[in-house]
Amino acid sequence: MAETQAGRIVVFGGSGFLGRHIVRRLAKQGHALRIVVRRPNEALFLKTAGRVGQIEIVHGNIRDEASTRAALDGATAVINAVGILYESGRQKFDAVQGAGAARLAAIAQSEGVAQFIQISAIGADASSASAYARSKAEAEAAILAIYPDAHILRPSIVVGPEDDFFNRFAGMAQLAPGLPLIGGGLTQYQPVSVFDVAQGVAACLAGAPAGIYELGGPQIFTFRELMELMLEKIGKTRLLVPLPFAVASMLAQLTRFLPKPPLTPDQVILLRSDNVVGEDAADLAALGVEATPIALLLDSYLGRYRGASKAV
Repeated sequence: MAETQAGRIVVFGGSGFLGRHIVRRLAKQGHALRIVVRRPNEALFLKTAGRVGQIEIVHGNIRDEASTRAALDGATAVINAVGILYESGRQKFDAVQGAGAARLAAIAQSEGVAQFIQISAIGADASSASAYARSKAEAEAAILAIYPDAHILRPSIVVGPEDDFFNRFAGMAQLAPGLPLIGGGLTQYQPVSVFDVAQGVAACLAGAPAGIYELGGPQIFTFRELMELMLEKIGKTRLLVPLPFAVASMLAQLTRFLPKPPLTPDQVILLRSDNVVGEDAADLAALGVEATPIALLLDSYLGRYRGASKAV
């Protein structure tokens, strides 16, 4: 297939869960891609998504100006899919998701990059008690100040093969007799297919109107309902144990220092608020994307968790 656009589309964070699906979608459309990652050797698998020479993997760090500028050489568009769920070492919310995104937009403008697409999150709020949500809002404001015609995509929980949501809890259900429902499991979510989000990115590149889009699936679930759906799909019965927010906050103070913490205080703050598409927000339909029912998507990748239970 011929390349659909002159110059490279640069994807920061292209080896992550969402990033890799964006890369695969755009590669199928024939775009020439440059994927910017901190550890290129761990992202070489992305080259198989395109033809020889179509996908370039380069080292870069959104916190570093020199590598960021080099990565944007000759780019026509940039997609920022960099994000972290918890802080570790120098990977802080402000440095990566806030200042890092602002730096990327400023350098992109100076390099003459025409189009900017930012992967944000529903709940981005400069006044939030959550450092994660504040950093996402900081990034949006900085980007729009430089690129008023940027596309800002705010997904709810993104799910699909390799996700860290249903896979995590399905894995827990192999060993644990019960699963925790923080705050009683009443918080609402609108999980969205990773394939739909990638299609939304492609629509932005293809000329969808600039602006802020909130991306969710066709159905809203409580956290309890999501756990019940997951257990149904893997054919297991587990206790669903309500865990008050206060107790969850105390546990998070203990687990926050683990290499890959299962829960942090900032995440507990986020769990207090619903994560659904706003009533008046532009959504997937505004991008020409029909949202995929989550129950159908789960059938495609949770089957491997069926089988003998190790729980007692």
